[in-house]
Amino acid sequence: MRIVSVNVNGIRSAARKGFFDWIKAQDADVVCIQEIKAKQHQITDELFSPKGYHCFYHEAEKPGYSGVAVYSRHVPDRVVYGFGWPDFDAEGRYLQLDFGELSVASLYMPSGSSSEDRQAVKYDLMDRFRPVLADMAGSGRSYVICGDWNIAHKKIDIKNWRGNQKNSGFLPEERAWMDDLFDNIGMVDAFRVVNQNADEYTWWSNRGQAWTKNVGWRIDYQVVTPDLRSDVMGASIYRDERFSDHAPLIIDYDRSIRTNP
Repeated sequence: MRIVSVNVNGIRSAARKGFFDWIKAQDADVVCIQEIKAKQHQITDELFSPKGYHCFYHEAEKPGYSGVAVYSRHVPDRVVYGFGWPDFDAEGRYLQLDFGELSVASLYMPSGSSSEDRQAVKYDLMDRFRPVLADMAGSGRSYVICGDWNIAHKKIDIKNWRGNQKNSGFLPEERAWMDDLFDNIGMVDAFRVVNQNADEYTWWSNRGQAWTKNVGWRIDYQVVTPDLRSDVMGASIYRDERFSDHAPLIIDYDRSIRTNP
């Protein structure tokens, strides 16, 4: 089972940069996309419905903002749009597909970098999301929560950690929340199961020469329930082409997707 996750920072922009040609070559079972920045009526071209995939979108109410999508080779048993939280769901930040005992979701956590108000929104969501994640971890179902979590967990996950300790995305409170997620709740950072290397990043600022110099952050994850830890076979971050300010995260699992009859 191959799952790809990528923040495209505008699905139409990524399409112009060859994203859908790349997807065709990946043979992925599921592709989780964040920050589509489009309404469904704006992406009706067949390009946005790749052959062989069932495509689901959870758009934001605000035009040109946020929104997530999931493309699947398999017909899901159920599709879940959001958490039933009006403020969060209005921004189109969570979309989950259920296949038998497996759930795969596309998540776009808010960034707090634009203002103190947005950081407060981020903290509020983190508080509400924690019990949901705890329920997932103890549910007996298998979950893969893909997406842009907008937090670099450890020093190894950010190039300039000294200079970013007071910046959203690497604040002590955010990092402690991730500690709790992995150490106490028991969820697993699938990438780190098989790759402990430094300088493995998924996002680069458009300022300076961050991409060229690999001055990045690892803020995109596939967070999985404990039962999937032993099924992580391989993980990679694709940097040969650039579709957005994020790079695709590709993880292969020794697990097949089964749907209910």
